[in-house]
Amino acid sequence: MAAPETDPTAPMVQILTPDGVIAPSAEAEPYAELVEGLDDSTLETFYRDMVRSRRLDIMGANLQRQGQLALWVPSHGQEAAQVGSARAARTQDHIFPSYREHVVGMIRGLDPVRIMALLRGATLGGWDPAETGNFHLYTLVLASQTLHATGYAMGLRFDGLVGTGDPETDTAVLVYYGDGSTSQGDASEALVFGSSFQTPQVYFIQNNQWAISVPVQRQSRVPLAQRGPGFGMPGIRIDGNDVLASYAVTRTAMEQARAGEGPSLIEALTYRMGAHTTADDPTKYRPEGELESWIARDPISRYRTWLEGRGASEAFFDQADADADDYAADVRRRTLELQAPSRPAIFEHVYSEPHPLMAQQAEWLERYEAGFEGGAA
Repeated sequence: MAAPETDPTAPMVQILTPDGVIAPSAEAEPYAELVEGLDDSTLETFYRDMVRSRRLDIMGANLQRQGQLALWVPSHGQEAAQVGSARAARTQDHIFPSYREHVVGMIRGLDPVRIMALLRGATLGGWDPAETGNFHLYTLVLASQTLHATGYAMGLRFDGLVGTGDPETDTAVLVYYGDGSTSQGDASEALVFGSSFQTPQVYFIQNNQWAISVPVQRQSRVPLAQRGPGFGMPGIRIDGNDVLASYAVTRTAMEQARAGEGPSLIEALTYRMGAHTTADDPTKYRPEGELESWIARDPISRYRTWLEGRGASEAFFDQADADADDYAADVRRRTLELQAPSRPAIFEHVYSEPHPLMAQQAEWLERYEAGFEGGAA
């Protein structure tokens, strides 16, 4: 029996149409004033972020095909969902990603070479969130970050860092996961605890239509935003290819979370234009014509059309493109300079203090490698 179609006409917050015209949907009315208050500098930053993200994405995929990365995880097509939501967070907020939120990390101050190092096998961990704008580690075990985020948000509430009225200290948590992860038990457990403890948190689902080869219609009979009310929190569906909607809805939900009003769930309806990872071939399972229909809703193209209509100059777009090219070229150069970690690094952080078992294993590895012709590497 075929999977039922998830209702594509369900209420959705959309401010900027695919044609690049401001035409807020009925659901977008509460957010219109927030968007109207954005200055030119902020609006231009959204565009530069998205263009830089796509350039980095193309470069990362090329590096993997050239044998320089073990894997690349594309975010092509999801730039608006990520940029808008990331720009809605405050400095003190904590962000828990899955493994596709490259531009979110970049916005928070993460050097993307750290991502490259992880996917190249040149690091055993990733980065220190305290040094990267509270941007936590990539999570390859699907949906486990939802529990990490919820536990952290519970701690914020217990520590009294929520609802004080001080915008410099009140803190919220933003966690990203995909439509495929919503079928994991961890995601449901996180929603239970988030609702029960009224955590200062936003659950941000990037519904890119495919959990590798399984369509979202197979995973949910109703829009994923309805999971929110089912667990006792607001659920909002947004046009995930509309950077203005992503920003306005996420900013509102994060402000409510910091004020002590509890968690919210956002479903960003978007599309993974590329493969799930470079180990995947989407032509094996996506129906003919689907990709083309989403290319017509490209988040960068529609936003550029709108900026042009507002009077943005060709020089601005040329400069944004040039800056993105330079940025990606610099990341590529530094990625190719990465060295493999030394052998002792494997054992250094398994325990917080020196441990005899680690010493024994290090000695065994040294003897093992010495047994090969030419000795230890």
